[in-house]
Amino acid sequence: MKNKNVVIGGKKKRGFIADWFYTIFWAGLIAIIFRSFLLEPFNIPSGSMIPNLMVGDHLFVSKWNYGYSRFSFPFGSWNLFDGRFFEMDQPERGDVVVFRKPGDRIEYVKRLIGLPGDTIQMIEGHLYLNGQLLPRSNPRRYVVANVSNANRNVGVIFNDMHIMGNRILIDGRPVDFNYTIEYKNERICLMNPGECRIEEGVEYTETLPNGRSYQIVKMRPASQFDNTELFIVPAHNYFMIGDNRDYSGDSRSSQLGFIHHDNFVGRVWFIFYSHNYYSPLLFIWDWMYKIRWDRFGLFPK
Repeated sequence: MKNKNVVIGGKKKRGFIADWFYTIFWAGLIAIIFRSFLLEPFNIPSGSMIPNLMVGDHLFVSKWNYGYSRFSFPFGSWNLFDGRFFEMDQPERGDVVVFRKPGDRIEYVKRLIGLPGDTIQMIEGHLYLNGQLLPRSNPRRYVVANVSNANRNVGVIFNDMHIMGNRILIDGRPVDFNYTIEYKNERICLMNPGECRIEEGVEYTETLPNGRSYQIVKMRPASQFDNTELFIVPAHNYFMIGDNRDYSGDSRSSQLGFIHHDNFVGRVWFIFYSHNYYSPLLFIWDWMYKIRWDRFGLFPK
């Protein structure tokens, strides 16, 4: 009969399976603690925060700023406890926040615009905070290009633009305006042509009363949430809105509404990786067209 453990120097030496189990256990425990209390990785799944966050951005969310709620931890959808603890900072207007929708396991990322007691209203596409129009300045051209990944190497011609890889060229030279390029699966473009289109809009700098400025885009002359009712933010709740004003489901919609402080996961910190379409990292030949090198280490405003 074989012994499962070997005795060396009077002590039992664990077998291979036990060592493997303990290694996995402690590695998992450390990862859970790190993710719960310090930083959680998050990837951007939609264009609602264009131009500041793009589909394919991978970023870290800091957990310590607003303290910890049940949504800071794995299985946060379970109603383990209420409230927050160890709060260091209070949320401020202009913060970019990751949060959970009430009663939902999906995580969202939006900009915090309204504090408890604030009034918010959209009138003809302009944002009013406590009855005052938020100033927008420096209007400039902005392009959102969603095209088939079959074209990423040969490029796409649209009006005066040549879209290829991560660049837009006019007359062979890089353009002097900002843009977003995302390559979608060719099958999606064939089945849903509306998902793969190129749009031109206007980028603005918007400024809050506390002096914080950030970029927004207006891609359509008229959209669903250009005119809204007057919202009054309840106690312990916040009003969240996307920087891509025409393509964001946010607190302007009854499907999301106000976000309670307990539903905050954390504050967006910085982007550690970004790409414009999926392909395995081992496919080095795709890097030139896929990776947005200029977004690495970016701290979104």
